[in-house]
Amino acid sequence: MIEKKYHKEAFERADDKRKNLILEVGIEEFSSKGYENANINIIAKNAGISIGLMYKYFATKEDLFITCLKRGMSVLEKSLDEIMVSEDKLLKKAEKLIRTICQHSKKYSNYIKMYNEISSRKDAPDSISDVVEEIESKRSSIYITSISQAISKGDIRSDIDPRMLALFLDSLLTTLQFAYTCNYYKEKFKVYTDIDIEKLDEEQIVTQLLRFIESAFTYETK
Repeated sequence: MIEKKYHKEAFERADDKRKNLILEVGIEEFSSKGYENANINIIAKNAGISIGLMYKYFATKEDLFITCLKRGMSVLEKSLDEIMVSEDKLLKKAEKLIRTICQHSKKYSNYIKMYNEISSRKDAPDSISDVVEEIESKRSSIYITSISQAISKGDIRSDIDPRMLALFLDSLLTTLQFAYTCNYYKEKFKVYTDIDIEKLDEEQIVTQLLRFIESAFTYETK
């Protein structure tokens, strides 16, 4: 299947430096102000191009947003894919996922903020909702496949539904992502732990979350 593009051919012909700048400036604007309040004129100005040229690259603000969103999510997806297709046992994959999410959430906080803002909205434009669903479907497929393979190999308990475990695992990791980047989740983390996540040693998070996941993988009910 050919992946749908949300930019015009003129954007593809632009040099990489300009493309990267436009998308990074766009991600900053969308993540700080939200989709509705973000201003494409400001994005063009901060990227050092005219608004006319911006519209030669993108037909609408919606298309620019989707292109920014896809760029941001592709960074984490690439790392996730590499981890999940490895020959590691599932618990080792989980450890690598936690570490990667901790590191990515701090390094690419704007990407996570943008995704949280739009994925939590019920009134998002249909095309944006479709992209969010595409991202979630791709991620769920990777988790379900990896968990099913682990069950068939006898690496984890056999009395669980791969789809349900994939959902719960993703929910834990997504919450961790948002705890580093989004105010609501930061405060929630502090309420429950009495610790500011930005001051917490990453190893503590990895150790505690991994212990919880390991018990879910290995403890079998009678």
